[in-house]
Amino acid sequence: MREDTIQRIRRFSSDRDWGQYHTPGNLAKSIVIEAAELLECFQWDEQHVNMAHVQEELADVIVYCQNLLDELNLDVDDIVNRKMDQNEAKYPVELARGSAAKYYELKQTARTVQNTEIHGSGTDPVRSNADH
Repeated sequence: MREDTIQRIRRFSSDRDWGQYHTPGNLAKSIVIEAAELLECFQWDEQHVNMAHVQEELADVIVYCQNLLDELNLDVDDIVNRKMDQNEAKYPVELARGSAAKYYELKQTARTVQNTEIHGSGTDPVRSNADH
C-alpha cells in the first residue's frame, strides 16, 4: 500500500480519536466481521456480484488490518515475507502445483512417491493417497 494511503488511514482514525478503541482484540474482531461482510457479497450467487460492494468490504478489511499493524507495531512487508517463506517451504512448487492439497497431504504424497521409487510398489501414489 502506498505511504500516502497508510497516512490517510492513520489520520482518519486520529482525527476522530478512535485510537482509544483500537485494541488488538477489537481490531481482530473487526477484521473478522468485515471479512464476513465481504463473504456475504458472494453468498448464493457468485455469477452476479456487486463489485462496488465487494470493494467497500475489502477496503474495510484492509483498513482494519492496517490499524492492527499499527497497534502491534508490525511492518507489513516483514510479516508477509516471513509468512511467504513459510508457505514456500510448506508448499514446494514440484508438489503443490495445481493441487489444493494441504501441506501435510503433500508431504504424505512425497513420502509415498519416495518409497515407491526406493521399493517399487507398483501402485499409483497419488491415487492411493487420495483413496484414504
